[in-house]
Amino acid sequence: MSTSTHSLDKPGSLAPLHSAWGWLRTLAPGLLLAGAIATIAIWAAQFPIVTNNGLSALTLAIVLGLIAGNTFYAKLAAPCHSGVNFAKARLLRAGIILYGLRLTFQDIGQVGMEGVFVDALVLGSTFLLAQWLGNRVLGMDRRTVALIGAGSSICGAAAVLATEPVVKGRAEDVSVAVATVVVFGTIGTFLYPALFHLNATHGWLALNEAQFGLYVGSTVHEVAQVVAAGEAIGPHAADVAVIAKMVRVMMLAPFLLLLSMWMAKGSGPAGNGKGRITIPWFAVGFIVMAGINSLGILPAVVVEKGIILDNILLTLAMAALGLTTHISAVRAAGTKPLILAALLFAWLMGAGLLLNLFLQ
Repeated sequence: MSTSTHSLDKPGSLAPLHSAWGWLRTLAPGLLLAGAIATIAIWAAQFPIVTNNGLSALTLAIVLGLIAGNTFYAKLAAPCHSGVNFAKARLLRAGIILYGLRLTFQDIGQVGMEGVFVDALVLGSTFLLAQWLGNRVLGMDRRTVALIGAGSSICGAAAVLATEPVVKGRAEDVSVAVATVVVFGTIGTFLYPALFHLNATHGWLALNEAQFGLYVGSTVHEVAQVVAAGEAIGPHAADVAVIAKMVRVMMLAPFLLLLSMWMAKGSGPAGNGKGRITIPWFAVGFIVMAGINSLGILPAVVVEKGIILDNILLTLAMAALGLTTHISAVRAAGTKPLILAALLFAWLMGAGLLLNLFLQ
C-alpha cells in the first residue's frame, strides 16, 4: 500500500498530466477567442435575412475574424497565437474529415451519370481555366490562383480551407479566395432564380425545374448559396440542386489527391519539380467518413451531432484565419483576384449551362 502511495509522489508520475494541462493552458486563450467569434457567426447565420442571401456561418466567421484581427487582436496575439494556429490547422483538418457525414455514395444515383459528368466537367474545366487565366494571363500568385480555382470549382469556402494545407497558402491568400466566393456566390443566389423565371416566361430554353436545379448545383459556389438559389426556384429544384452539389463536394477528396500529385511534379502551386507526393490524409478521412455514412450504420442522431460539430470546427477555423489576416495583405492582392473570380463566375454560368444542356 505504501509503495503505491509513494509511486504517486515520484516526480515523473504526474508529468503527462502537467504536460497536458500546460498544453491546454497554452491553447485556451486563442481557442476561446476564436470560439467567441464562431459562436456569434453561428448565431447570426440563423437569421432569415442571412440565410436567404446564401451566407453561411463560415463566411460570417471570417468577416468577423478579419474585423477583430485588424482592430484589437494585436494586443492579444501573444497569448492567443498558439490556440488560433491550432484552430486554423488541426481543427480545420478534423472539420474536413467530418464533412463527409453530409454525403453518401447513394447521392450519386439520385442525379444519375449525367449529373456526375456535368459536375466533373465543370470542376475540371473551371480549375484548369483558373490556372491559365491566373498564372499566364493575370500573373497572380500561384497559391491564390489555386485557392480561388478550388473555391469556384468545388464548394466555396470549404474547398478553399481544404486546399490551403496542400498548396501551403497564407492566411491572406485564403481570405482573398473566400471573399471572391462570398461576392460572386451571393450574386448567383439572386441571378440564377431570376434567369429561371425569365426563361419560364419567355421559353428560351427547354429546361424544367429539376434540370435547372442540376445547373444550379453544378455551378454555384457554396452549399448555402445552392440551397438559397434552389429554394427561390422551387422545392424540386432545391432537392436536385443540393444532391448535385453534394456529388460535387464528394469530388473534393480526389481533387486534393490529384493536386498533391501535380504539385509533386513541379507543375502545381509552389511546385519546384523536386517534391514528392504528399497525401492529404484528411482528404482520405473525408472519403472514409462518407463511406461509413453510406453504409447506414451510424444512428441518425450521431450523424446529426457530427454535422453540428463539423460546423463548429470549420467556423472556428474560419474565425482563426480571419484573426491572422491583415487587411493590408488582402489590399496588396489588388483587383486581380476579383477579375479572376469574375471570369470564372462567367464561365460557370455560360459553359455550365451549355454542358447541362448538352449532357441532359
